[in-house]
Amino acid sequence: MQRTMRIPLRLAPRVLRGKVLPLRSIHASAVAGANVAPVVGTGPPPEAPIQRTPNERVERRRKHAEMLKMAKAIRSANDGKKSSSPSSSAGGGGGGGDLSPTRRRFWKDVRVKEVDGALQVLLDARPLRHPNNKEIVRVPLSKPTLATALAIEWDLLTSAQQATQQHLIPLTSLVCRAIDVAADDALGDRATVRAAIAESVMRYLDTDSLLCWAPPAGKLDLRNDAGESLRDVQKRAAEETVGFLATHVWPGVTVKPVLDGHSIFPAEQDEGVRDVVQGWVMGLSAWELAGLERAVLAGKSLVTAARFIAEWSDDAAGLSKAVARETRFSAEEAARVTSLEVDWQTSHWGEVDDTHDVNREDVRRQLGSVVLLVSGASKSS
Repeated sequence: MQRTMRIPLRLAPRVLRGKVLPLRSIHASAVAGANVAPVVGTGPPPEAPIQRTPNERVERRRKHAEMLKMAKAIRSANDGKKSSSPSSSAGGGGGGGDLSPTRRRFWKDVRVKEVDGALQVLLDARPLRHPNNKEIVRVPLSKPTLATALAIEWDLLTSAQQATQQHLIPLTSLVCRAIDVAADDALGDRATVRAAIAESVMRYLDTDSLLCWAPPAGKLDLRNDAGESLRDVQKRAAEETVGFLATHVWPGVTVKPVLDGHSIFPAEQDEGVRDVVQGWVMGLSAWELAGLERAVLAGKSLVTAARFIAEWSDDAAGLSKAVARETRFSAEEAARVTSLEVDWQTSHWGEVDDTHDVNREDVRRQLGSVVLLVSGASKSS
């Protein structure tokens, strides 16, 4: 038997180099060319997307609120039918058809009345009381607009349960905060609320939203229609407010930016600046201090809040009539200068629905409540 010749694998390419191997197909289907059909009937190109206006968002939320209100009314009607059925009334032992006390409004009319030298909000015949100490809420006679706004806030409630939700009674919470500060001040040396508020708001001086500036603009940085960079807009707004405070509120005190250029750590203010600002905060009245706290937390800016309080207050921190101007530092303007960077970015890159727009309106709502709190008949008119 003849032995089979074996070729090492390393020599196989040399042996097969001169031979042509037949082609082998991997499928047996017939080859068919692509049938390219012309694109017809597509119509004109779509229009460019248009950014939603604030009015459209407000209208959309209003419709959504109306739908929720209708659904709530239908649900309440169904619950009333179930509670008034014979089976439920038999087991309830009388009164089964009534809604629970927290689900119904125990007052019909809300009005403002002057009692013992102060304004009170009356729920029918019951005066509005502090939720914690149950003291009657007394508004000074110089703040009739605040008392009216309180009455409207409670007139909009539909149940007693809503009165326990702080986000539905923001103005009541703010007024009670001012009353708490005044009550704590009456303790004399044992008072702690005023010092705690001053310590809290002074922290914002080191990271003030009006004093944190963007780095100098480069060639590729965005600019507005006037050719200004974000830093230019921030610097102009800060210089106007700081100059106003140095002239009318903190004479001779200049507050410098805390983040300037490419720094990442806030710079300290000059010696004596913090002492002057803190002394001014400690000298505010209870109503002014509560308003300052709300304004600082809303805009993250102590400098802006200080100017806001000074221009609107009727108490000791308020400006004299000789300094008062026809155009005041409004809540709209204060909200704008504390949100310069956010507005700058959203104007170029767009905003997130139900986030940026909600925050914008919330800041204006809170600053508007501060105007009602600190202003009197002369400033609010």
